[in-house]
Amino acid sequence: MENIVSEPSKSNLSEKLFAPRETSKETSSLVRIAHNHSQGLHNALDGDTENGWYRTLRRPQWIWQGVDPLEMEALFARMASSDARRTTEELLDTVVGYKPGNWIYEWSQLAGEHHKKARAHVDNQQNDKAVDELLKASTYYSIAAYPHLKGDSLASQAEVQSSQTYHEAMQLSPYRMETIDVKYEGKTFQAYIHLPRADKLLPTVIVSGGLDTLQTDLWPLYRDYLGPAGFAMVTLDMPSVGHSSRWSLTEDTSRLHQALLQQIRDVPWVDHHRVAMLGLRFGGNAAIRLGFLEPTRLKTCVSIGGVIHSFLTQPKRLDQMPQMYLDMIASRMGKHGVSRQSVLSHLPAWSLKQQGLLGRRKVDVPMLGISLKNDPVCPEMDNELIAMSSYGGKAMTLPEKPLHDGYHRTMLTVMDWLEEKLA
Repeated sequence: MENIVSEPSKSNLSEKLFAPRETSKETSSLVRIAHNHSQGLHNALDGDTENGWYRTLRRPQWIWQGVDPLEMEALFARMASSDARRTTEELLDTVVGYKPGNWIYEWSQLAGEHHKKARAHVDNQQNDKAVDELLKASTYYSIAAYPHLKGDSLASQAEVQSSQTYHEAMQLSPYRMETIDVKYEGKTFQAYIHLPRADKLLPTVIVSGGLDTLQTDLWPLYRDYLGPAGFAMVTLDMPSVGHSSRWSLTEDTSRLHQALLQQIRDVPWVDHHRVAMLGLRFGGNAAIRLGFLEPTRLKTCVSIGGVIHSFLTQPKRLDQMPQMYLDMIASRMGKHGVSRQSVLSHLPAWSLKQQGLLGRRKVDVPMLGISLKNDPVCPEMDNELIAMSSYGGKAMTLPEKPLHDGYHRTMLTVMDWLEEKLA
């Protein structure tokens, strides 16, 4: 078993990490897919592509994660009113340099304010309030780094701050979180295990998000659902993101998850006879894929709005991909300055149906494919494909409105499924 240690609390590094500079490349200028034309996007899980913004604004998800909506809108207003030089003048979030108006600067400044509030609460021995502020700061630092493109030096520094602040929160909180160092291909990545108790072996859920999230963003799933149900939650970043950034994304989306699954047999708190995998978006692809590769080690797999087949293989869906998402996928693959078509031509290989996993045979692991109605990334037919490819499988589509209730209803449904399968 590899070392499992809690990361020690550190002083706030923002003064050292961030300094006003013009030399850092602005996020939207990093990948530069040739012949790209920006498209609009709206769906319940990903948020909206809005005119005048490079990034997809994920307001509902960020609010669900704990972002103050008034702070967020005021921040967007500051970006919009900035008269600083931009990479693309018509895109408000492309201010060059770490200074007012720049996306990473504005979100990091807000994160720093919440970090200071946390310190004041600690001084007043109000640890509960301090934890809330630290978790908010961690989330804001993560959003500062969004969409986590390779080579974005300022974003990388914000990711360091997000991880550090998250560890500080866990140390002050009544929750227990440990770090698991997993070796793969001669390198190491970190996974976090969250424990509601440590006096018995626990049913465990491995969780991954999409390509534009960090594992610290998954905290609400544990706080509101998995923890209260008595489940341990193990999180890891997708290949090419966060702690897993040393590996590019390939069609083998689950290879790091497989390494983690094999190693947690030796983690003392995990009942390795009761392990599930839960994935959101591209994490859903990894979750379902892992079920086919490790049917004897997993009790069930769940995909929430998973990128499974249709989105990867249908030109009409791919043509709707906005610039940020195309840049993000190219970055995950390690491609820069290539044509849009070159990037898109690689995506069918990630389809689990094209890989011969879905639609040809049934696996013994019961799988749940779930999404919100009218999801352009995960249509109902993809969930049906998951259900028909596993014994005891199920497909579900929930109403998309009201949106906040949609998140909650989805997780309540997932929890019912997990409690039954991990009993």
